[in-house]
Amino acid sequence: MKGGEVTPPNHHRQPYIRDRDRFWYPWKVNWMKPLLAALAVAVVLLAGCMTTAPPITGGYTDVTAAGAKDLIDTTPGLVIIDVSPIYAQGHIPGAVNYYIGDGSLDAVIPALDPNGTYLVYCHTDAASVQGAQKLVDAGFTNVYRLEGNFAAWVDAGYPVET
Repeated sequence: MKGGEVTPPNHHRQPYIRDRDRFWYPWKVNWMKPLLAALAVAVVLLAGCMTTAPPITGGYTDVTAAGAKDLIDTTPGLVIIDVSPIYAQGHIPGAVNYYIGDGSLDAVIPALDPNGTYLVYCHTDAASVQGAQKLVDAGFTNVYRLEGNFAAWVDAGYPVET
């Protein structure tokens, strides 16, 4: 084309773009919006899991296996409570078994000294958290929970009774 001539529009490409927009683009948007929304929700939820803040407990204190060993060695009158159903398979020396699943812990709480010091553990987090929380809810103030539970105690190489 010579000076000043205008190039005619490409008529072949224009219908193709309209066809793509009409058939492909709405389908792509229809499945991408929920996908992006789900991804955004997942990112927000996972961001809460990656915090480095100490765990929020309901009035009890989480202690490591080393902290629990130190507590046992230095706290006279400490009551060690195993809330698991498999106490006979192994437990921390000196521990008493008040299985949370059959109501044993609930039954003994009125007889325990609310001013005493207690270390609660189990073989699962859910049970030990629930056991420690039951003591706190009953007005006990010196309640500790073994973080990592019985497995952390064993992994640290501390003694076990069967």
